[in-house]
Amino acid sequence: MPSRRKVILGSLGAVGALVVGWSVLPPRQRLLTADPLPALPGQLPLNGWVSVGSDDTVTVQLARSEMGQGVHTSLVMLLADEMDADWSRVRTVAAPIDGIFRNVAIGVDGLPFHPDTQGTLRDVASWLTAKTMREIGVMATGGSSSIKDGWLPMREAGASARAMLVAAAAQAWRVPEADITVAAGVLRHAASGRQARFGEMAQAASTQKLPPRQTLKTPERWTLIGKPVPRRDSAAKADGSAVFGLDVRPPGLLHASLVLCPTLGGRVATVKDEAARRMPGVVATVTLPPLRGTSGGVAVVANGTWRAMQAVRALEVTWDAGPAATLDDAAVTQRLKSALDADSGFTYHRRGDTDMAFKAAARTVRAEYQAPMLAHATMEPMNATVLLEGSRATVWAPTQVPDLARSAVAQVLGLDSSAVTVHVTLLGGGFGRRLEVDFIAMAAEVAKAVPGKPVQLTWSREQDMTHDFYRPPCVARYEAALDGAGAVQAWRAQSASPSVVQQFLNRQWGLAAAGPDKTTAEGAFDNPYEWPHARIGHAIVDLPLPMGFWRSVGHSHQAFFKECFLDELAHAAGADPLAYREALLKQHPRHLAVLRAAARRAGWGQPMPAAPDGAKRARGLALHHSFGSIVAQVAEVSLDPKDKSIRVHRVVAAVDCGTVVNPDGVRQQMESAVVYGLSAALWGGVTLKQGQVQQGNFHDQPVLRLAQCPVIETEIVASTHPPEGMGEPGTPPIAPAVANALFSLTGQRLRALPLRLA
Repeated sequence: MPSRRKVILGSLGAVGALVVGWSVLPPRQRLLTADPLPALPGQLPLNGWVSVGSDDTVTVQLARSEMGQGVHTSLVMLLADEMDADWSRVRTVAAPIDGIFRNVAIGVDGLPFHPDTQGTLRDVASWLTAKTMREIGVMATGGSSSIKDGWLPMREAGASARAMLVAAAAQAWRVPEADITVAAGVLRHAASGRQARFGEMAQAASTQKLPPRQTLKTPERWTLIGKPVPRRDSAAKADGSAVFGLDVRPPGLLHASLVLCPTLGGRVATVKDEAARRMPGVVATVTLPPLRGTSGGVAVVANGTWRAMQAVRALEVTWDAGPAATLDDAAVTQRLKSALDADSGFTYHRRGDTDMAFKAAARTVRAEYQAPMLAHATMEPMNATVLLEGSRATVWAPTQVPDLARSAVAQVLGLDSSAVTVHVTLLGGGFGRRLEVDFIAMAAEVAKAVPGKPVQLTWSREQDMTHDFYRPPCVARYEAALDGAGAVQAWRAQSASPSVVQQFLNRQWGLAAAGPDKTTAEGAFDNPYEWPHARIGHAIVDLPLPMGFWRSVGHSHQAFFKECFLDELAHAAGADPLAYREALLKQHPRHLAVLRAAARRAGWGQPMPAAPDGAKRARGLALHHSFGSIVAQVAEVSLDPKDKSIRVHRVVAAVDCGTVVNPDGVRQQMESAVVYGLSAALWGGVTLKQGQVQQGNFHDQPVLRLAQCPVIETEIVASTHPPEGMGEPGTPPIAPAVANALFSLTGQRLRALPLRLA
């Protein structure tokens, strides 16, 4: 008989052969769904992304959630352009949950490679990651990846549909396919004068075979891509017909409100609900265990939202606070600093010999920076509607991850995932908060108490703010070795924070925390500056606090640390901050072009006029590369003469985000990112007392108001590279640009967020 060793080695060899064989196969197709598309009246599917109706409508399946970023316009532009569809006849529906709609790009972008690193290792890792994400990934809207991920499949779907329509017309007219032209939803044969609209050929086209290859247009033939196109969702949002999660109203709808344990991660110990049950309209009370990483609580179901909210106040609950009850801000900060004292962390990037360079330095500069926890504070609080009918369930939810939402509901209700239907509504803001499914799992738990009735669980603003999945707190230490002329010879950066990815994997799939997390150090290790010697590391600190993906994730605070420290070095060298950066970008022409474009438009180096009230103004600069896009921003600031509060008058931004699909969308996203990042930079910060969040609403967690909003100018730097992310890259540079302007204005170096002058 063979030995155990031979059996094991033989098995491993077979598995290895299978893996190798799988790895060299091309990625699975992304044009045809596993199951037929849901039937739409009069619509005939041509592939998994698009159907054509006899009335000439073109219906596009959208696999990404619309939360204000404009993807329900830009993604459709990709398909409609290749299809040569009549833009006025294009309609959209939410795509079903299927493998072709999984987000491949978000996984590839998560690999911890420096942007300058090229070669076989990166190519192989990217290839295998793309294949893996296609097989077991998620339908996620996040990571500024929607256009990047849809760039090829959406265009290929449009090109395939066009080819099938052309083939159908060629057969009907008995002419060569090459002699048929298509424009604005009309097929034409010039020689015979015949023409037909898409609807007339839809039936015949639906019987054509999917073309084995798709010939995509070259840029000079684009009719929509690269053009400013009005948002498709604007009219509905203006007239109130747009359907967000809170607008869902299935027949017989009940409403639920809840109270959650004040201490993060705590649960219910006891509950007295008699008084609540006696209140008008109350149907049920439900004790909620901690689900998908959130705290436990109690929900009240009633025949109206107001009645449910009032009944919640009548509950008498005692709590099991859990381990977070020992934490306050000072304790958290000390844990992070202790980690930096004891652990150099995982090295994400190393170049040269930093120890040698520091020994030879003419001068060294050191600084410590801090960033607080941050809440997402979406305009639409968390909500979800669930209907349990026998062995099936229907979900209406504003979610960034419909397949994870389906899995969470199925698990809570004890159903197979195939028995759960998810309808994705518009999202009243996401910013990463709706990558979590805790609020949807809780809605499913409540639905168990009222089977046969749809129930909408709505969080109050206070529950939303105090039970978020927060941006991690972070402490960073930077040091640089300068030569006699003030030039950087070596750069060391070390930071410490909890890991979002480790927590996320654990609460969604039960995977144990292990290994590095790129998001902790992104923005620190992957910047373009050309240091002769460098080491960038990060130490993960496990804290019993719920951490989540906040808009631009690690870049949001690492950019602040890095760009502020770079300004400190420029000051130490007696150099202009712009010129100092230019000297470090000699081998990065795209970054240099973006930096100079922002500086030129902002009037860098020219005298600054005073503010309207006579206050002195100053400029600050920052450059950052995130989610594939390069952004430089110049902020103009002053201090209010009355209370010395910080005012930002103007922000000039330049961006290279690769090929631009909709320039209006790029500018809108830059403006959104600046407003979001500026709100956090000036006022954002979640504080803890005995594990309880102290900020409950916008009066103590302000956001930028219209009267406070600066003029925001965006210059798009032309590029022929493939499109990159745009939803998040505008957020990281704004905090350091303002902080650097404040130093120029006041001489105070602010190293902690939010920005507060002494």
